[in-house]
Amino acid sequence: MELWLLLGLLGLLGLLLVGSYNRLITLKHRVDNAWAQIDVQLKRRADLVPNLVETVKGYMRHERETLEAVTEARARLARGGSVGDQAQANSMLSEALRTVFAVAENYPQLKADRNFLMLQEELAGIENKIAYARQYYNDSVLGLNTATERFPTNLVAALFRIGRREYFETRGADRDPVRVQF
Repeated sequence: MELWLLLGLLGLLGLLLVGSYNRLITLKHRVDNAWAQIDVQLKRRADLVPNLVETVKGYMRHERETLEAVTEARARLARGGSVGDQAQANSMLSEALRTVFAVAENYPQLKADRNFLMLQEELAGIENKIAYARQYYNDSVLGLNTATERFPTNLVAALFRIGRREYFETRGADRDPVRVQF
């Protein structure tokens, strides 16, 4: 009788261990997938930047620093790195693009250019997708981080070295309120 009770407890403990491990692995892969989705959208945006710069170049001959800032921010984003590095590069690119669109206000011909308008519209769509992907990623990180801290999955996480992940946080100018001028 005691042997069966001991075997039953060991079996229950084994099921708990396997269930916790499988849940952690699912959450870990969900975070990895969410990060890949952010990466895809950031790459799409970065790929649009050269087209935007080429379209704008002809009109903005005197705005060389602005275009160089966009190009540098794009290159930094393309280099990748940690989530924090990517978030910082994303902020730099967002600020540089804001500057381009602000300067474009001084060039009525550019604002009316069909290619510029199409690029601007496509960038706006990608920005929405990035925002959604960042939210999904951070929600996935929340699930994983919570699981790695709650008992008993924290024991399983420590045993299999499944750790916390970093949130994709906005920095710098991305936190500032948007200024709309007419």
